[in-house]
Amino acid sequence: MALYSEKVMDHFRNPRNVGVIEDADGIGEVGNAKCGDIMKMYLKIEDDIIQDVKFETFGCGSAIASSSMATELIKGKPVSEAMQLTNKAVAEALDGLPAYKMHCSVLAEEAIRSALEDYYRRNGLSLCKETT
Repeated sequence: MALYSEKVMDHFRNPRNVGVIEDADGIGEVGNAKCGDIMKMYLKIEDDIIQDVKFETFGCGSAIASSSMATELIKGKPVSEAMQLTNKAVAEALDGLPAYKMHCSVLAEEAIRSALEDYYRRNGLSLCKETT
């Protein structure tokens, strides 16, 4: 059995949405000191919809694949839906990750949440309405 699914390998070899959004509405950066992975997410939001999302990731193949898949899962979605994204959903969309690489999907979730929180801060919005 292969260590990584075909989807993980595809998103690692051909990552989607790589880059920077210069005039981003929200930016989030997270890292894992234990493994050294760092993820940075950029969001462009119009009318409460994520119009564009880009990422920069320094890390292993699982970290790159998780970043890529996470961006695909939230692009074109309402902010409220993106805020509900879980690491489990990222891992499932990749057809699974080895247990010792699940922290990569957690980083992707945290990077998106951090970028969304930055968007809320910049716009003077409260996160409370998203948790109801």
